[in-house]
Amino acid sequence: MTDSDNGRVTGTTDKDYNIIWFTEVCLSNALRLETYISDAERAGDSELAEFFRKAQAESRKGGEQGKALLTSRLAGPGSSPPTSEPKEPPGQPRSAP
Repeated sequence: MTDSDNGRVTGTTDKDYNIIWFTEVCLSNALRLETYISDAERAGDSELAEFFRKAQAESRKGGEQGKALLTSRLAGPGSSPPTSEPKEPPGQPRSAP
């Protein structure tokens, strides 16, 4: 048995879920590494702190790449980017242009 459902159960295809998962893990890792950097600095281990800083930079890079890929794929072909029009509060009638 596999963990694959091809979107039948989750409503999200495996490849889309995989990008979402990857992005979340990269960003979570960047946050976790902040603690590891602090621990190494507190222990006076600058070599280890620098090692974790480099790993954190790579995790941030993966997170940013994942976000960019998600943005382009979730927008879909032919869709336009979000507008910068101010949004009206819910329940308020839209004013005439």
